[in-house]
Amino acid sequence: MNLTKTSGRRTTALLASLLAGVSLLGAADDVNTAPVSGATGAAAAQSTSDEIARLRAALAAQQKQLETLQHSIEQQQKLLEKSMDAAASASQTATRKLGTVASLTPVLPAPASAMPAIPAVPAAQKSGARESSNPCEAGPDENAVPPYLRLGSVCIVPVGFMDATMVWRDKNAASGIGTNFGSVPFNNAVNGNLSEFRFSPQNSRLGVRLDGDWKGAHFIGYNEFDFLGTSGGTNLTVTNGAFVPRLRLFWVDVRKGKLEFLAGQSWSMLTPNRKGISPLPGDIFYSQVIDVNYMAGLTWTRQPGVRFLYHPSEKLTFGLSLENPDQYIGGSAGGSGITLPSGFTGLAGSQLDNGPNIGTANTVLAAPTVAPDVIAKVAFDPSSRLHVEVAGLERTFKTVNPASLSQHYTATGGGLQFGINAEVVKNIRLISTNFWSDGGGRYLFGQAPDLIVRGDGRLSLIHSGGTVDGVEATIKNTMLYAYYGGIYVQRNAAYDSTGKTLAGYGYTGAPNNQNRAINELTFGFNQTMWKNPRYGALNFMGQYEWMQRNPWYVALGAPKATHDNTIYINLRYTLPGSMPNF
Repeated sequence: MNLTKTSGRRTTALLASLLAGVSLLGAADDVNTAPVSGATGAAAAQSTSDEIARLRAALAAQQKQLETLQHSIEQQQKLLEKSMDAAASASQTATRKLGTVASLTPVLPAPASAMPAIPAVPAAQKSGARESSNPCEAGPDENAVPPYLRLGSVCIVPVGFMDATMVWRDKNAASGIGTNFGSVPFNNAVNGNLSEFRFSPQNSRLGVRLDGDWKGAHFIGYNEFDFLGTSGGTNLTVTNGAFVPRLRLFWVDVRKGKLEFLAGQSWSMLTPNRKGISPLPGDIFYSQVIDVNYMAGLTWTRQPGVRFLYHPSEKLTFGLSLENPDQYIGGSAGGSGITLPSGFTGLAGSQLDNGPNIGTANTVLAAPTVAPDVIAKVAFDPSSRLHVEVAGLERTFKTVNPASLSQHYTATGGGLQFGINAEVVKNIRLISTNFWSDGGGRYLFGQAPDLIVRGDGRLSLIHSGGTVDGVEATIKNTMLYAYYGGIYVQRNAAYDSTGKTLAGYGYTGAPNNQNRAINELTFGFNQTMWKNPRYGALNFMGQYEWMQRNPWYVALGAPKATHDNTIYINLRYTLPGSMPNF
């Protein structure tokens, strides 16, 4: 554009010179026709003739220069039009590539050329032109339909899906569409001789994601709800399935260069990742199953906290998080509960969280805590085909003797986790995540308590661990998966203050809900029947699940173990949309 303006100014100057020459030439012709006489007239005529010749020569030179300049301008105009056409074509192609379907279902990681989950801020332009790296500030493209909305300098993508889920179990665990792993009924119980069948839309999710760049920092805001919350209605299966929304995720993440910070409610950093230490659902491993409680043996929770990350390179990430603590003694989601000594039964629900009982009087946050849970993690991603991570957990517990307030009891525990996610053959991945802890049972979906209380009030932590191992494969539009999951809870028994009665976990005479081991085998498929970046996607999914639990103590004549069979069928419509490439 600057070259065109310069050429225009030069053309204007030449035209002005040309007009001046024409006017002089006309004046000279007028002088030449005036009447003259003698030698004076002859000299004047000769001078006028020479002047006219010079003017004509100058005019011819200027005419030739003007023709050359016009030809140059025409060539430049053609080059400019060709460049603009190429840029428009590239913009349309880039827009078409961005039209991926947004989904909260974890998928196999994209190729290395795909956009990173938490993109790094690009380096400054080497040229002198000042251009924004934020695509949300770019002008509208009339030839493309972007897969996102814009509000000011922020891009917005609605995320979520609508599920219609069918579940059948050969035992009535009364747990809805999620499996309560530790409470499968025994065959000698009433519910062990009844089956259950349900339809449910509760796993449907709605949320929004916001992205933008500001002063060299990339930020993401993420919000997500489902409908698995506890409803106050009593007619859910009679006249109105009025399922209430439940907050799943609500966080903001900011990255500038090698530093990253997250605050809000997110997946715990102890939850295994598929890529880096990203908080985005698609970069986290919580299996591909339909079961909304995922896998036995998986370490996970969604809770508030803060997270600090350092990226020395795009292949290595260090993380440290401070997350919401809880002094848990079992009872949540069918998890095993401990037996308190006779002198300390009052600790349940007041100083120690015993699952659903602590929430009966709106006292969910009644159990005191000393300090946040501290989690450290290192993730190594040498390529898109391999992810390796190691994580550590530190926890602190404290109680006071209600009968003697000067007596305080504390205990410190922790755990270690190792995980690997590797593409051994194209589109086939092997996954293994393993966790062992001293007081970390609540991170196993609450299927193991954190501690017991001894007869003198002292706290003793329970050893527990879990594993998930499996394979995931993608064949055209079909995802296939198979996993094994397992939980082991170690025995920890003690006498009460009388020295005669046993308490704790796994002791002789303990209730049969104090499990020693929980095992799960499951496999399934996820078939993409149709998808379009502008209209969304439709998936048909199925899962089979075999679950077994073994208690520590088996009464004479009672079953030594129990198991159930579960079948899931799910139809899912996923909302369209995706973020631009920052």
